[in-house]
Amino acid sequence: MGIELNGCCPLLQVFDMPTAVGFYCDVLGFEVVSHAGDAADASREWGFCWLRRKGTELMLNTAYDEGERPETPDPARVAAHGDTCIYFGLEDLDGLYAELAAKGVKLNPPAVAHYGMKQLYLSDPDGFGLCFQWPVAQRTYDAWVEAYGLEAKTL
Repeated sequence: MGIELNGCCPLLQVFDMPTAVGFYCDVLGFEVVSHAGDAADASREWGFCWLRRKGTELMLNTAYDEGERPETPDPARVAAHGDTCIYFGLEDLDGLYAELAAKGVKLNPPAVAHYGMKQLYLSDPDGFGLCFQWPVAQRTYDAWVEAYGLEAKTL
């Protein structure tokens, strides 16, 4: 195929931008690359922002225009986010679990799926699923070595 892709950056529509940015930056360690709004605005009341953590990128956009957001999230909209999950590669899942639990995030410890991936699942404030995972089966790790340029090793 002649088309070269150079990354992927999902866009999530969020109910409350300051809450979403706080979760992704303060809890998960992303940094703001850019945003729509006053550069000096520390409130994080932006309509859009672009986040990055070591080459992993996300964009957040407010689901409602200014002045149109309801008082509380629409339960049907939040429930619909339950069928969306973003998967992140991360080797130290036990360390992430300990860090998130220390920050008060409610989640179950990492577990190994039947297909050879150790996974840690949680939801963001808008109900989007997030899964941090790393291969624990040799065959799966070898595939990741080829796909992502990891260092080859025996598990």
